[in-house]
Amino acid sequence: MIPNTLSIAGVDPSGGAGVLADIKAMSALGAYGTAVIAALTAQNTKAVTGISPVPPDFVTAQIDTLFADVSIHAVKIGMLGQRSVTETVADRMAHWRPAHLVLDPVMIAKSQDALLEPDAVHALREALVPLATMITPNLPEAGVLLDARPVETLKEMRRTAEKLRRLMADNDQCWVYLKGGHLPGDDLVDMLHDGDRLVELPARRIHTPNTHGTGCTLSAALAALLPQHTDTVEAARQAHQYLLAAIARADELSVGSGHGPVQHFHSWWPAIK
Repeated sequence: MIPNTLSIAGVDPSGGAGVLADIKAMSALGAYGTAVIAALTAQNTKAVTGISPVPPDFVTAQIDTLFADVSIHAVKIGMLGQRSVTETVADRMAHWRPAHLVLDPVMIAKSQDALLEPDAVHALREALVPLATMITPNLPEAGVLLDARPVETLKEMRRTAEKLRRLMADNDQCWVYLKGGHLPGDDLVDMLHDGDRLVELPARRIHTPNTHGTGCTLSAALAALLPQHTDTVEAARQAHQYLLAAIARADELSVGSGHGPVQHFHSWWPAIK
């Protein structure tokens, strides 16, 4: 079966992040991608110069119209921007109850521009996190969700994964995927935690400026792979490896003069020597 996947997120016109990046990742990993636009941005590889919200009623119309016709096997939620949109998406996900709901709590762009209004954080934490079957925060986002400073060590990261898991529903189908890329050094670790098991996904840092949209790409990859696997850990490992390969091949692209995108189609396009 080819799964139908949905990205609910913002639009990055440069294609490195948001729904355009999500559709690329989903397509590369064998899923059929659909999208609901939750926010518009004026953005390139260097900066976000403007954000225009989408009316919550129209977000509802997009979601309900899609679910009324298409069987959606997994949803990835990214940039929502506003509290009203966050609450709207939570309401519709509670109604439609997709089997897999991957929440990437997008707050800050690679350019350090804010992508989530401060008053939307509470709605994200209280309304959406409990509905998610997997959340994928980086360390600064984890700090915001827990109202704590970002962690600085691997030991603190393990405790943070446990605290984040307590924000989620109390069942064995929910996972935290905590991204460790903000820790110093070249030995990196991402962590998976389901309230019982703590699985570490190690990697070596790849030195490139072209890492725009890595969080979007990982969460979209998870949404694509989870319906194709009965083992959540194996799906996460494959998503992790896919992202590492996309970063490793990112310098083959020439998109903008800031933080360029990763190479979503590294397995499909020939390598450039």
